[in-house]
Amino acid sequence: MNLDELYQEVILDHYKNPRGVGLRDPYEGESHQVNPTCGDEITLRVHLEGDKVADVSYDNVGCSISKASASVMYELLDGVDIATAQERLDEFNTLMSSKGQGEANEETLEDGVAFAGVSKYPMRVKCALLGWMAFKDALIKAQATDNDNSESAANPHGGVQ
Repeated sequence: MNLDELYQEVILDHYKNPRGVGLRDPYEGESHQVNPTCGDEITLRVHLEGDKVADVSYDNVGCSISKASASVMYELLDGVDIATAQERLDEFNTLMSSKGQGEANEETLEDGVAFAGVSKYPMRVKCALLGWMAFKDALIKAQATDNDNSESAANPHGGVQ
């Protein structure tokens, strides 16, 4: 089995057996993203506990690439600290923008390296990035909610005493 076949098997496995699927509570940030070129959709939730991504949950419809990528994203980001999640998001974005020329780090991207070949096809890159962009948006919203809550706790009178 060559590397391309192995990568196809990894993507197929994540498509057929998605990890982390199903929307869960609690959550601080939620994002709904649509790829208008193909109709793929995802709703993704992020739950934070301190500086940790305590849970990533999602519900999606779409092609095998978008569904498998969301499953891989879940495995890579669920339970890690926010800084690590952002590093992995950046690394996956870099891989997807490499047009097939990028070198993926298997230690950090794990099954995400299977998408290296996808980066050669611009229309498929959007599919692979859909869940990751939803995560990025939901994380920003979750952090804003978290900051609002911590400011309210620090000053329950809203800044005027």
